[in-house]
Amino acid sequence: MNNTKILEINNLYVNVNATQIIKGLNLSINSGEVHAIMGKNGSGKSTLAKVIAGHPIYNITKGKILFKGEDITFEEPEERSHKGIFLAFQYPVEIPGVSNTDFLRLAYNSKRKAYNEKELDPLSFFDLINKKMQSIDMNSIFLTRNVNEGFSGGEKKRNEILQMDLLESQLSILDETDSGLDIDALKTISNRINELKNKNHTIILITHYQRLLDYITPNYIHIMREGQIIYTGDKNTAKNLEKYGYECIP
Repeated sequence: MNNTKILEINNLYVNVNATQIIKGLNLSINSGEVHAIMGKNGSGKSTLAKVIAGHPIYNITKGKILFKGEDITFEEPEERSHKGIFLAFQYPVEIPGVSNTDFLRLAYNSKRKAYNEKELDPLSFFDLINKKMQSIDMNSIFLTRNVNEGFSGGEKKRNEILQMDLLESQLSILDETDSGLDIDALKTISNRINELKNKNHTIILITHYQRLLDYITPNYIHIMREGQIIYTGDKNTAKNLEKYGYECIP
C-alpha cells in the first residue's frame, strides 16, 4: 500500500443556502486505498463528495482540502478534474442534444490538452472507447445516443464508470453507484472498479448498503453523522451496520 497522502481534509465547514451541512470534518486518504463513507440520509455524504469535486453551490467557510499536498479548497471544478479528481453522480443528468461520444471525446481531449498532449481524432477515439465499453458490458449503441437521455438507471451508472475509466483519474468518488442496479449490473460494475483500483487510483465509495462492499472491499469505512465523521472502522463495520443499524455506532 502506498503511504503517500492523496487527499487531506482538515477541519472543514460547508454551508449551502445559509445552512451548515459539513461541521468540522477531517479525513486523510493514502494513494491506492479504497474508503467507504456511510451514514443515514442527511448526514452530509453527498455534500462531501460534491465539495471535494468543487461544486459551486457549496460555500466553504472554514478548513482546507489538499489534493496531493496542494491546496485546492477554492479551485474550479475543471481544474480539479484535470488534476485527477472524478465524481460519479448519484443521479447522473441527461444532456439533450449532445451525443455521448462527443461528450466523452470532449472530456478526454480536454484533459489531454491540459497536459499538453495531442488530442485524439474521432476514429482513434472510437477505437479506444469501444474497448473500454466492452469491459463493462455496455452496448456501443449508447455512443450515438444523447448523454444519459432515455438511459435506465443501470445504463447511467455504467456510463459514469466508463467516464471514470476513460479519464484515468487518480481519485474517483462514486456517490451511491450501487443505487438502482440489479445484481448482474452491480457485479459487472464492481468487477470493473476492482480492475481499475491500483496504487495510482484511489476510490471513495459513498453507499447506504453492505451489498456493494460485498464486491469491493474497502480499507476503511467511515461513518458520517450531522456533517462529521464520527467513526472509522474496517470492512466489518458495514456488516455490523447491516445487522444492528447505526445505533451500534457510539
